[in-house]
Amino acid sequence: MLPLLLASSSVYRRELLSRLHLPFICRSPDIDESHAANESATDLVKRLAKQKAHALAASHPGHLIIGSDQVATLEGRVIGKPHTFENAREQLLAASGKRVSFLTGLALLNSETGHCQVDCVPFTVHMRELDAARIERYLQIEQPYDCAGSFKAEGLGVSLFQSTEGPDATSLVGLPLIRLVDMLLSEGVQIP
Repeated sequence: MLPLLLASSSVYRRELLSRLHLPFICRSPDIDESHAANESATDLVKRLAKQKAHALAASHPGHLIIGSDQVATLEGRVIGKPHTFENAREQLLAASGKRVSFLTGLALLNSETGHCQVDCVPFTVHMRELDAARIERYLQIEQPYDCAGSFKAEGLGVSLFQSTEGPDATSLVGLPLIRLVDMLLSEGVQIP
């Protein structure tokens, strides 16, 4: 098996990938993550996932390189990481009682052959009706300022959900493991 490289500095993606019990290393790709004019959210995450994987190909020949990128959308517009309490409060107030869609781009590049598999895995969260006091209590406890959508689905953020729908719950955290396993199997990786 070729060595596995996760092209990410995300602790969430690292934790998810470790569930597969495969040895891997992490490196942070240096790419421009700007949204191109007239680019759909799906095209954006697929392009960025692929660019992240390709950004490390020259420095890591003979590797299977995983790139991933995620955006959240609310009523058709992309919402990013809030970075601050105020932005997170505004995002959650806007999402109250609505659907937040997450699109996670995934790429697996074989840097030896140049073969690259790319996909986008959707996941939807139906939010509960949230009042300002509940949102503020949540934000003070979990401080999800580095998370798209302003919540941590793997933590207390799940208490803000009414329901979820999608093919792979791990895509909500940022690395769709079910689709990744498909890609790895097609490269000859044995799991488990």
